Amino acid sequence: MAYQSFEDLEVWQRSCRLAVEIFQLFGDCKNFVMRDQIQRAALSIPSNIAEGQERDSRKEFTRFLKIAQGSCGELRTQLYIARKLNLLNPEDFGRLKPETKEIAAMLRGLIRAIDRQIPKKPKRTAPSSETEN
Repeated sequence: MAYQSFEDLEVWQRSCRLAVEIFQLFGDCKNFVMRDQIQRAALSIPSNIAEGQERDSRKEFTRFLKIAQGSCGELRTQLYIARKLNLLNPEDFGRLKPETKEIAAMLRGLIRAIDRQIPKKPKRTAPSSETEN
């Protein structure tokens, strides 16, 4: 996992492209609630990747990657709803849905890679129930 900053991460680059596409597709949407929610979820993915990496802590980075992963699921849910409301055409839905799945899988892989680098705390042993006399 050799990278200098979040800008080097493919998952960040792809999630930025996805956010831009979402903003373009929903920019003229008259359903302001849906537009706001879907744009916020899309923007949250690369933003949380960046924020977590800038925290300079593996544990914090992992935490923010999990938040980004949650936003990815949130976005995919909103894409399903937008499609059912005819706010998104079938072609765009067919392209965006797999992209959210791939980004989520990339985030899972990155989380696992970081978790392997974090030393595990030793398990505590239960105190002895015997008392010394």
